[in-house]
Amino acid sequence: MLHLLMQVPPMTVSLEATLHASSPRYTRPPTPLSSLLIHGGVALLWALLFIHAFIGHGIGAWSIGITYIAYDTALLAFTFWQTLPLGSATPLTQPTGPRPSLTIIVAAFNEDAVLDATITALGQQSEPADDIIIADDGSTDGTAALLATRYGILEPAKNGISAPSPVVPGLRWLRAAHGGKAATLNLALTHVQTTMFLTVDADTALDANAIRTMRDAFQVNPGLVAATGVLAPACDNSLGGQFFEWFQTYEYIRNFLGRYAWSQMDSLLLISGAFAGFRTSAVLTVGGFDSDCLVEDYELIHRLRRYGYDHHLNWQSTVLGSARARTSAPSSMMGFLRQRRRWFGGFLQTQLWYRDMVGASRYHRLGLAMLPVKAIDTFQPIYGLCAFGFLIWYILTGQLAQLIPVGGFIIGKIIIDLGFHLWSIHLYRRWVGGQTKARLGFAILASIAEPFSFQLLRHLGASWGWVYFLTGQRSWGVQKRVAAKPA
Repeated sequence: MLHLLMQVPPMTVSLEATLHASSPRYTRPPTPLSSLLIHGGVALLWALLFIHAFIGHGIGAWSIGITYIAYDTALLAFTFWQTLPLGSATPLTQPTGPRPSLTIIVAAFNEDAVLDATITALGQQSEPADDIIIADDGSTDGTAALLATRYGILEPAKNGISAPSPVVPGLRWLRAAHGGKAATLNLALTHVQTTMFLTVDADTALDANAIRTMRDAFQVNPGLVAATGVLAPACDNSLGGQFFEWFQTYEYIRNFLGRYAWSQMDSLLLISGAFAGFRTSAVLTVGGFDSDCLVEDYELIHRLRRYGYDHHLNWQSTVLGSARARTSAPSSMMGFLRQRRRWFGGFLQTQLWYRDMVGASRYHRLGLAMLPVKAIDTFQPIYGLCAFGFLIWYILTGQLAQLIPVGGFIIGKIIIDLGFHLWSIHLYRRWVGGQTKARLGFAILASIAEPFSFQLLRHLGASWGWVYFLTGQRSWGVQKRVAAKPA
């Protein structure tokens, strides 16, 4: 089986046919009782707590807020415990055996403002890729002129690929008809002839050793089928942009430490497509990217891990702290809300499609721990907004008897968050080699301000994602891009 994982299988069957055979979206397995009870229990508990807010007395009337705080604190405690190994030095495993060949696929749609910086960063890698494919999803801006004049690439036919650039070795232009990111990635996959490939967004700049680190990880572990690098957000220089970069910097730190925690449980599902590595043979085996999903990278990991368990393969996913990159992040409120709307709507899609895995013991910790937590997360933003809404109601109606104990809970949570902020920055610096914009003083301010600002925006975007999911909308909206630079 290791031999099969190291080879790229011929494209004898279309990716679409393979996707239909491997995705539960098409096979539609029955939903087990455990999944129904977990998802239904989360919804029922919310309904009961919401009703109790109108008939309860004392601090118990705010039980929806207490539950929300308790759950979030439990997740912090889990992350703290699982990330303790990052506090001590561990010997590096030296890669042995044949070096995996590697292709980079840069997904781009009207990205001429940032694409040049991304290609420059790829050309400055300590260990360059064998091939770089600019997967152009039918751009109508200056992308064609950039690739022609800056990199000397002749424009290929529609859905064709160019000859290599005379300026950057291995750089080619895949000119696709506009069909969305996933469809363009799948088209690019048909031109990948290497053992592994990376997906890099056009607004993402890799640090100089990022590719070498990814190669090392896949060489050391033949069972590794997907890995994410660690991303830091880059926003524009406006006042709003700096506000969002400030909060998103600490959010990304917590999130990537959380991914490390779940990888310790062999249950990591969130691989950021902005900078992700995949074993080509495994991705082709499960049918590539699903163009009907709003978050094609997240859904693909579910499919890979499901296939691995169902076929008794030791397929794994991980996060690599030494593979770093900076990526463009929303710099305005509407840009941020639209991003979180899409992310959460796609999360709900995936949770629905893979609901039969929730609580299923055959998927080990993934089914018994990670996916039940994701089931709770489907309602977390609703819990959070309701808790805040009732708090505002107590203030407007002058219910001081409620505000004093509720305020005690909130202050206690802020103190816990502050402690975790400081601890997480310490761990993160050790993990990524000290390269971060996070500062302890700003972390203190963020922990105090976040519950009443940025956290509410996250929940609003996620709740909008519920509307997006229920109405079946597909438009992503236009995001302003910032040319990210390596740290």
